[in-house]
Amino acid sequence: MSDSAETAQTTQPRDHLQLSIVGLGRMGANIARRIKQHAPDGSEIAISVYDVNPETVTNLAKEGFVGLDSLDSLSQYNNDLNPQFVWIMVPAEVTAETIRSVAQYLAPGSTIIDGGNTFYRDDIANAAWLATKGINFVDVGTSGGVFGLERGYSLMIGGESEIVNRLHPIFIAMAPGIEAAPITPGTEGSTSTAQQGFYHCGPVGSGHFVKMVHNGIEYGAMAAYAEGLNLLEAAGQGIKHPTAVGDHNETLYDLNLAEITEVWRRGSVVASWLLDLTAQAYAEDPELSGYNGSVSDSGEGRWTVQTAIDAGVPANVLSASLMGRFSSRGNDLYANKVLSAMRKKFGGHLEPKKS
Repeated sequence: MSDSAETAQTTQPRDHLQLSIVGLGRMGANIARRIKQHAPDGSEIAISVYDVNPETVTNLAKEGFVGLDSLDSLSQYNNDLNPQFVWIMVPAEVTAETIRSVAQYLAPGSTIIDGGNTFYRDDIANAAWLATKGINFVDVGTSGGVFGLERGYSLMIGGESEIVNRLHPIFIAMAPGIEAAPITPGTEGSTSTAQQGFYHCGPVGSGHFVKMVHNGIEYGAMAAYAEGLNLLEAAGQGIKHPTAVGDHNETLYDLNLAEITEVWRRGSVVASWLLDLTAQAYAEDPELSGYNGSVSDSGEGRWTVQTAIDAGVPANVLSASLMGRFSSRGNDLYANKVLSAMRKKFGGHLEPKKS
């Protein structure tokens, strides 16, 4: 480091935040852009970026960010008077490894922020390990996905209050702001940051714990919409109702699901952003022919169900929605063959021929 660079660092004002973002995938790059575009007045946030893909770094550098060609470049920002912050935004399976790689280039007093979808128990272990190096840890459950750049991110935060408070300018820049939703009646005049879209939930791990449950709820809500729309679609094939005399009445409705999702968006109690996105999908592809119906699941749904089991707390809908995703991938095919075999053996039931 040059003498002039060292002098510049030691004279940085306390309200200057040095932030490096490691991981520039679907969300990392847009987080950098969001912070740059919406930094609150009076704050100074310098942003450096790093990714294992050098081309991604080069592209971000063209937008005015400082590109880092290696993790050891983080050491240039070590400053006793104004410790640096490193936001890690990588897949959960490589988060712990990335944290350890980053930590070797940070000075005591620095802070690592995990903004990905890490299991909250792993947060506690990562924080304990970093504490032996004198490095702080903050976990941030970050919701907003690919729309976060425009809409902002809902942030659920865990960590020590002093460090979290220091990061407020970054959270303010990332969050949607108070205008993103109507004020909840009875909370007028509240000073809670939750109304701005970010909230300090508690100690280390609590942010990702809340985000884990958030994603479990997301599984259930998505499954409810999907099952309801599936029933509406089935009406177009005809629904037979047995009568007392043994014949059948049939309900046959040729329903326009694109229009139904559209009308539900306005004034309905099931209106939501998920429904907005569903309506958009129908507008783009009315038959949903571009989708194969195989639904992946990420760790949070599984962790939510496992945590409910550990706590002895019922989570019927969340569990069923996770199992539904397994079924969507054909993981129940063999089980269904076993069912067919048993029915044939005990009752002589023959399964219909596939067309």
